[in-house]
Amino acid sequence: MSLPRYDLDDLLTLMAVLRDPEQGCPWDVKQDWDSIVPHTLEEAYEVADAIERRAWDELPGELGDLLFQVVYYSQFGTEAGRFDFHEVVHVLTAKMLRRHPHVFPDGTLASRREGVSAAEVQTRQVHSRWESLKAEERAERARAEAHSVLDDVPRTLPALSRASKLSKRAARVGFDWPDASGVLAKIREELDEVEEALAEGVRAHAAEEVGDLLFAVTNLARTLKADPEQCLRATNAKFERRFRHVEAALAAAEVPLQEAGLAAMERHWQAAKHLDTPVQEPSQEGESRP
Repeated sequence: MSLPRYDLDDLLTLMAVLRDPEQGCPWDVKQDWDSIVPHTLEEAYEVADAIERRAWDELPGELGDLLFQVVYYSQFGTEAGRFDFHEVVHVLTAKMLRRHPHVFPDGTLASRREGVSAAEVQTRQVHSRWESLKAEERAERARAEAHSVLDDVPRTLPALSRASKLSKRAARVGFDWPDASGVLAKIREELDEVEEALAEGVRAHAAEEVGDLLFAVTNLARTLKADPEQCLRATNAKFERRFRHVEAALAAAEVPLQEAGLAAMERHWQAAKHLDTPVQEPSQEGESRP
């Protein structure tokens, strides 16, 4: 006997039952907007991890877990009389139609571009139009209140990603170096200040200067049109790959890791570098949605 094939309506029903005060799950009933946020962030990272590992068999489950977070917030919205899942879908679809006039010229799902193939549409023009439409939407939301170009950059983003978005917003209004050489000079300046702080022996000051250095390096990644979060994730994977080689080599030689010493570890590390294969370059910033 085959299992039933569930659909989106079944998922929405499941969530409503889980949150039912009488018949639901005690854990789900206790949750609120704030308590679910850490789970949402975790699920998004698990999706990214499955994709990076090319674990395609795991991806449907991870995407389902991420979708479940959206369903959770929609249920909170329904219970509070603010919005429901269908409103989320409506707002998203309307926004995507508005942001893609090069695909839906009349702003409706039924309309289509004629006479020009997708390959002929200039990516740069599309990206520029996308940014312009997003700026218009932000302006509409902020019309009745004080507005900053840094508004709506989520504070819950990973620090590297948020630094990149903050600096990109500032760069759009001219607060930027003319080329990468200016960013490199800033990195050197910040590194000098880290060394000065270390010489002072004040840990808090040194930590602050390290933050400034990281922000400057993030600006360099942006200047190169690279996503700093992806750059660091790739380096993390490379480090892990090479250190595991060090561990395996020492284990094969029956040398305990804690007794190997730095010189032996470094020798195996260099061997791992020679054996390591180049990883796929991080996607360019202009190739993804802003």
